[in-house]
Amino acid sequence: FFTSLFRRRLWVVIRGSGSFCAAVKLKTDMLYELWFHGKITREQAERLLYPPETGLFLVRESTNYPGDYTLCVSCDGKVEHYRIIYHNGKLTIDEEEYFENLMQLVEHYTKDADGLCTRLIKPKLMEGTVAAQDEFSRSGWALNRKELKLLQTIGKGEFGDVMVGDYRGTKVAVKCIKNDATAQAFVAEASVMTQLRHNNLVQLLGVIVEERGSLYIVTEYMAKGSLVDYLRSRGRTVLGGDCLLKFSLDVCEAMEYLEANNFVHRDLAARNVLVSDDNIAKVSDFGLTKEASSIQDTAKLPVKWTSPEALREKRFSTKSDVWSYGILLWEIYSFGRVPYPRIPLKEVVPRVEKGYKMDAPDGCPPVVYDLMKQCWTLDPVMRPSFRMLREKLQHIRAKELYL
Repeated sequence: FFTSLFRRRLWVVIRGSGSFCAAVKLKTDMLYELWFHGKITREQAERLLYPPETGLFLVRESTNYPGDYTLCVSCDGKVEHYRIIYHNGKLTIDEEEYFENLMQLVEHYTKDADGLCTRLIKPKLMEGTVAAQDEFSRSGWALNRKELKLLQTIGKGEFGDVMVGDYRGTKVAVKCIKNDATAQAFVAEASVMTQLRHNNLVQLLGVIVEERGSLYIVTEYMAKGSLVDYLRSRGRTVLGGDCLLKFSLDVCEAMEYLEANNFVHRDLAARNVLVSDDNIAKVSDFGLTKEASSIQDTAKLPVKWTSPEALREKRFSTKSDVWSYGILLWEIYSFGRVPYPRIPLKEVVPRVEKGYKMDAPDGCPPVVYDLMKQCWTLDPVMRPSFRMLREKLQHIRAKELYL
């Protein structure tokens, strides 16, 4: 998740009573890498890791090898220092296992010592900073764990479960991340969500960070699940053209809001859109969302949804989100089919870069298919903005061109 160690502070708007709102600063540098201590010496690191506690660790910038890092780990009463080599855009300790970023490296050694003196167990917080739970408390987003009841699991992921819960009598969805180092990564997702408020974005209700490192991201509950599952389970016998167009507009309005606020989602797809009980589609999963123009690792990106220039140059923009939106439109009008059917994954990018565009889904109105093709223009500058797309979709609805 974290390809950069640049220190940033973000203004967030905190919900208040009546018309009052207060603005505070979230220390997102601290939230992103609790264990990163910047330019400190070997001796300072050893003092920070005292008294000895096996598995206690921190990462610092290397003093002997500028551009590299050092992993400092307490083990059996002494501190071991491991050089993290930066080579060809990747990081490694043993020159056998390579990682895209520090977060991935730390996550790997949290699960398995893999040649280190011990696996990483507990991060040493940067001196002079407050723990993440204190930051969320100050900013008004911390919830009380005692008031949250976890009811049942509704989804399982690589990093934890998604559960239905009850918070003060309100039904909520809860993303539960149990691993200490992994939880630090998801704090970034929560800090992004504190800044976003729109009827077509899944709304953050609050965050719980426990001392053991567990993290609970609590959001509004979306009763009908993901858009892709909803489309597949209902199909064209249940969902008419007006409903498909409404979902398209819902997502477009959310993306126009992100566009206006200089955020890029980076993972827009029907699986990351949720449907409420009253059939409102809302964009979710902000794990890859960042301010526009920042660089993103491409190792885990969904190839079929990601624009060619984002895959090739690792640079994302609102216009790369527009490409993904075109793919999402195709998903909507194909009732949840996987994009690029019958084309092997390894052939998708070469064919797309040569100008290939998917055919219109069966029954898709020509005016909507034309919007898809505009989204898939190879030159990102020539793609429409989300504002333009929203205006065109509203025109299609007003003129009933979707029928």
